[in-house]
Amino acid sequence: MSSQICRILLPLLLSLHQVFSLDVTVPTSPPSAAKRIYRDHVSYSLEQDRWLDWVGTTSRNQFFINTLENIRKLSGLPPQIRVGANTEDRTNFNPNIEFVQLTYPSPTYNVPYPEATTVVVGDGYYAATRFLPKNSIVTWGLNLGHNNLTASFLMARSIAKTFASSAIAEAEIVLDAIEIGNEPDLYGNNGFRQPGYPMTQYIREWTAMANNVTSVLGISRSSRTKFIAPSLVYSTRDTTGWSPQTMFAQGMLDTEPGSLIGIISQHRYSGSFCAGSPALLQDLMTKATIRGNISFHNPDIAATKARGLEYVLGETNSFACHGAPGVSNVAGAALWTLDYLLYASHAGIDRIFFHQGIGFKYNFVQPATLYRDPVNANPLPTPLAPHVQPQYYAAIIAAEAIGPSGNTRIVELSVNDPRIAGYAFYEGQTLVRAVFIESTAFFKQASAPGTRRSAHIDLRFPNASLPPRTMSVKRLSVSYSDETSGLTWGGISYETSDALPSGAPTRETIEVSNGFNIQATEVVMLSFAN
Repeated sequence: MSSQICRILLPLLLSLHQVFSLDVTVPTSPPSAAKRIYRDHVSYSLEQDRWLDWVGTTSRNQFFINTLENIRKLSGLPPQIRVGANTEDRTNFNPNIEFVQLTYPSPTYNVPYPEATTVVVGDGYYAATRFLPKNSIVTWGLNLGHNNLTASFLMARSIAKTFASSAIAEAEIVLDAIEIGNEPDLYGNNGFRQPGYPMTQYIREWTAMANNVTSVLGISRSSRTKFIAPSLVYSTRDTTGWSPQTMFAQGMLDTEPGSLIGIISQHRYSGSFCAGSPALLQDLMTKATIRGNISFHNPDIAATKARGLEYVLGETNSFACHGAPGVSNVAGAALWTLDYLLYASHAGIDRIFFHQGIGFKYNFVQPATLYRDPVNANPLPTPLAPHVQPQYYAAIIAAEAIGPSGNTRIVELSVNDPRIAGYAFYEGQTLVRAVFIESTAFFKQASAPGTRRSAHIDLRFPNASLPPRTMSVKRLSVSYSDETSGLTWGGISYETSDALPSGAPTRETIEVSNGFNIQATEVVMLSFAN
């Protein structure tokens, strides 16, 4: 066969093999493997230096607040907010500063929006917490890197003053946790401590600082506020070094402040862009990769739950150092995010905090006007107004799938395909929704017309006396996996000037017995009715 004939026939042959059928079993009541999924399972970790850019200084940043309220309207709670990360250990307090003073390094191609090297804050910095939506739940970070007991006490006192204010009380905003130090397992490499810094020394220093701030923050066994620790980022399985298991074995929970730890936090990224290494979108999206990154934490989850503590990914996202261009900031990342966060819940992770910063490529939301290109640091000819990015749609879909009942459980469905993931959601004993994610990357330039992979899925309900008869179908519409905009969820776009939803809702109602189709780079949510 000539090469010319091959070029003619190949697209046709591919198109003939793109549609295939799958049977998926869906239990009508929650199986024993089903896990509770919290309404605020999807939460945010905010880089501490630019906190005021997110919420506002003297008035609220309405764009960002709208993005939180969109989620609250679907799930009943806004995302929890953790304020900390790298600049947590670069923050100090000066009572003579009203808000914040910042010092920044020069931007680079790899890091167009670097974190501040020094952050000095005053009372107004913490007081801006009042701009968050009603019922917000917050974690604040304290600087352990400098190991300055006086500075940490002054910050803690200012935080306590904020949460004792009438504005916070009226908004019913809660201080959930205090985090002392960010990623202490890296202190021996980043200059905060000597090389080889051991966990034994960390526990001594953490305990001294926690003792210093417990009283002023009102943390006790009966208080809502607790400590969250150890916020590790280690990426190798070594339970004899930096790990929750070592922390438990070395008696951190046996100290008085250690007994006030209620949450174990670890950090996780799927890769790194710190050296500008290229990344492949399909690698990020692939179902097996997602499960491998989450299952890495299975021993930590089990050890934590055995102690009766919550386990969270207190900081996570696609690629460390603010994301990889063409991967973290495109539509395919929305599908990665959704599968990642849902599988995390199924694995027993109580909450997942996606890290965000001003100008970071992996942001769900860019809440402030940008004057440099977030991909390459070049000056922008026209400033880039606040906007949502593709990953935000994952938070919207998750919020709708979880719903506002506060009694939702999730289980992963067995789908015999390496590119399709499925999850069922139950309220009480009732199957209410299912989400399917087709994670084949469908690229703008590399995909021939008519070759978009598609599957037909038939649902099976074994031993069900009254299986669902009808279902409504919503779809995340994505033209190509490498698009940076133009997504819609059930016909609705959040890519508006105020982040409020726009468009005409689209939803199909079909017989369950007919099954449904799902194509590459698509999400489908099914809502069931008898």
